[in-house]
Amino acid sequence: MEEHKSGFKEIAKKAVLQPQEKLAEVKSRTGGLKIGIPKERTFQEKRIGLSPQAVHLLVSNGHEVLMEEGAGRDAKFSNHEFSEAGAEIVPDAKTVYECPIVMKVAFPTYQEIEMLRDNQILMSALHASILKKDCLELLAKKRITAFGLELLRDTSGTFPVVQSMSEIAGNASVQIASEYLSNVTHGKGVILGGISGVPPSEVVVIGAGTVGQYATKAALGLGALIKVFDNDVSKLKRLQNNISSPVFTSVMHPKLVHKALLTADVVIGAVRAIKGRAPIVITEEMVQSMKPGSVIVDVSIDHGGCIETSEMTEHNNPIFTKYDVIHYCVPNIPSRVARTATYALSNIFSQFLLNVGNHGGVKDYLWDNEYVRDSVYLYRGMLTNEFLGEKFGMKYKDINLLVASQI
Repeated sequence: MEEHKSGFKEIAKKAVLQPQEKLAEVKSRTGGLKIGIPKERTFQEKRIGLSPQAVHLLVSNGHEVLMEEGAGRDAKFSNHEFSEAGAEIVPDAKTVYECPIVMKVAFPTYQEIEMLRDNQILMSALHASILKKDCLELLAKKRITAFGLELLRDTSGTFPVVQSMSEIAGNASVQIASEYLSNVTHGKGVILGGISGVPPSEVVVIGAGTVGQYATKAALGLGALIKVFDNDVSKLKRLQNNISSPVFTSVMHPKLVHKALLTADVVIGAVRAIKGRAPIVITEEMVQSMKPGSVIVDVSIDHGGCIETSEMTEHNNPIFTKYDVIHYCVPNIPSRVARTATYALSNIFSQFLLNVGNHGGVKDYLWDNEYVRDSVYLYRGMLTNEFLGEKFGMKYKDINLLVASQI
């Protein structure tokens, strides 16, 4: 690590001697950042990047926040709350998209990209698995510097956005399963957990990452019997260490998984793909063998699903039944609890923006913070993400060299 840093410094020292192109100004006339928060227009996206408390924190530190009217409505935040926190409420999206920094949760639509001006800073989720090449090219043409918020790392090396949204998805998946076991929702009428004289329900969790860990904690809290499967033994060990109660864990041997499914009341699919689509772990034949009225919650549906019978659904029509098994396959589960998710995102985004402001802008922040650079996938219109470059057959450049050259 020290050698790497030292190499970067050497490149940087040479680069500052070269003629420099002037960067677009990202500060307002008051000396702080000027941040635009538009209304989310992507289907099923109800979260927003900043809560009123986060807006107040930024405004108190000398920054301006412009918010489109009604931007927080789906997360149950009123215009009045944001106005009282110090935000300027504007009636149209166009004004928001003229801010030097635009922050949103979902990746921008074609119409939103059209509203962006040249040389702006865009902070949003990247959604690399469903990203279209022409969207990327439109952003590049406008020389946008773009951060993928799910790629943000902190000083400990973790991905705070992924971590916090996974915690929510894990907890919510068990609540969802409990809801659809109830006969109020035409389930088989059992409680998720046991009572005196009645054996507990059985929950199978596929994947021992953050989603799987929080699903396990939530199910244990309700008294269910848990079995967790993952091919990464280190993840299984970490889950055991982080949970006070002993839990059955195993590698994902097909016969063992199939045997567990025969008596399962709930299956939580929580496998996350490193790149591309999530692997199919539970086959259609395995689903056929499950008890009638059992519930599958495939959290992995955001990455294609880890259960062969899964088909993407939506919040307004979240379930379907196949082989007498209820399937819940809604992507973006955190948006189901948009207010909680907004608070979680605000904790991360507000600190990120404060750090940018304290460094005098994005350019100096990237110069001083190597761990933040990997979240940049476009730098002044130049592609810097290797995965996207290989996926779309586009040329990409090393972000470290670009930052070092003071472009």
